Amino acid sequence: MTALLTILLTGFDPFDGAAENPSRRAVLAVAEGTPPPGTRVVAEILPVSYAHAGAALADAVRRHRPDILIATGLAGGRAEISVERVAINVDDARIADNDGAFRIDAPVIEGGPAAYFSTLPIKAIAGEIRAAGVPAHVSQSAGTFICNHVFYRACHLAATEHRMRAGFIHLPWLPDQGAPSLPLSALVVALRAAIVAARDTATDLAVAAGAVS
Repeated sequence: MTALLTILLTGFDPFDGAAENPSRRAVLAVAEGTPPPGTRVVAEILPVSYAHAGAALADAVRRHRPDILIATGLAGGRAEISVERVAINVDDARIADNDGAFRIDAPVIEGGPAAYFSTLPIKAIAGEIRAAGVPAHVSQSAGTFICNHVFYRACHLAATEHRMRAGFIHLPWLPDQGAPSLPLSALVVALRAAIVAARDTATDLAVAAGAVS
C-alpha cells in the first residue's frame, strides 16, 4: 500500500482587532473535509506573535512530520489568492503583534540566510487554483509581518531539521470583512487545489509569473 502524504496546513488567530482570520477558518474547513486522494491533511492554528509563532510551528512539524507544509495567512486588500515566492529574514511592521510587540528591522532568525525560496511548485499551484475557478497569482513578497516570519521559519525548518516541502499562501478577506474578498467556499477550493498541485508536481512549471515592478 502506498503511504499517504501528510499535508500540514497552518492558519493564524485573528489580529489587529479583527474578529476572525480567514486563514484559520479555511485550514480548519479543509482539514475537517475529505482529503484529496493520497493525502492526510492536518491543520494547526498559530499565534500572531513574534515570540511564540515559531515555537508553535516547530512543535506542529515535530508532531505531524509533514511531507508538505502549506502555511497560510491573511492579506487584506488583495483580490486573489497569493502564492508566495520568497521569505526574507526581516521582521518590520507598522502594527504590533497580538502580544503588543513591535519589531523594526529585526532578523527573523539571527545569522540565518537573507532569504529562502518556497520549495512548493508555486506556479503549478497558482495554475491549479485558477483552473478550479478561483483567482490566483504568484506573489513576490509575503510582507515583513508574522506571515513572512512564519514562512521564513517554515523554510528554515525544512532546510535544517525536517525534510519537507514548505511554502506560504496569502488569502483575501472574507466578504463580511471588507473588499475585495472571496467566500470561505472559494478559499477551501483554493487550498484543496494547492494540495493537489503540490502532491502531483515534482518540478514546477516553466511559465512566466514574475513582476515588472
